[in-house]
Amino acid sequence: MASSALRAGLAASQSIRRTAVRRAPRVFARNAYTPPLQGERPLENWDDWQDFQSDRHAFKQMVDVYSEFGSNQTRENTFQPHHTLHRPLAPSQATLSALIAAGAHLGHSKSLMNPNFMPYAYGVRADITIIDLDQTLPLLRRAASLTRAIAARDGTIVFVGTRKDLQPAVVKAAERIGPQAYNVGERWLPGTLTNRFTMFGAGIKDQRVIPDLVIFLNPLANMNAIRECAIQHVPTIGIVDSNVDPRIVMYPIPANDESTRTAELITGMLSIAGKEGKILRDQQQSQMSRGNSFSRTKRTA
Repeated sequence: MASSALRAGLAASQSIRRTAVRRAPRVFARNAYTPPLQGERPLENWDDWQDFQSDRHAFKQMVDVYSEFGSNQTRENTFQPHHTLHRPLAPSQATLSALIAAGAHLGHSKSLMNPNFMPYAYGVRADITIIDLDQTLPLLRRAASLTRAIAARDGTIVFVGTRKDLQPAVVKAAERIGPQAYNVGERWLPGTLTNRFTMFGAGIKDQRVIPDLVIFLNPLANMNAIRECAIQHVPTIGIVDSNVDPRIVMYPIPANDESTRTAELITGMLSIAGKEGKILRDQQQSQMSRGNSFSRTKRTA
């Protein structure tokens, strides 16, 4: 009985306190003067000021006590759908969970699986081929190492994604690396590499037209470009799905090529690797320039 009465009293006091603290909506005026809120008593003496400070201290103490039981997740430290495009992971941070979250393990129907894709297939579930991500991850890191090495040697890199949903990914990847990276977001013109003098003119003899690396996000739709790269001995990286022959590119990455998030994740990692290679090249050039300047000053001395 005593406990029930105590609970009733506490509930009544809380309801009275809530009604007493309830304030009217603030009225905003254009002038600098803001009228006092209705239901608020102004601080008239020292006791009112002490009561106000004690209430603030009690509220702050309550927040400090119960804040450790709340969540510390914010927009910055949690995953957002746009992070794969604007804030991709570095190749060293690539994990199986990230690939699974992007849907990279989902292949095509079992009847559409290419026989040469068998080594990269984990199994079949609900008539859908499941890609073995234990093999995708090391192949992705190998492709990232290749991209980093080519960018460190001032090589040109081309990102090819001719689907409409892949255009932002290839544009962002090329911008992330810098002037030595390019992107093809629309149709690949046949003869861009094999018939370049006819397409661009004879004035390109002194220019670098043939890239050092081409990365394909949808290889089946760009077979003409893959053939031209093979003729010109250009290394290629490609996202190969279960219905694609992995041998069409030099460095295959078995993953879901129809998932936009998977393409953004892989392209972002490769672009981060290219950016790292560019930074290494800039550091080497700065060290060489410092060494040359030091040797010149030593000779003059």
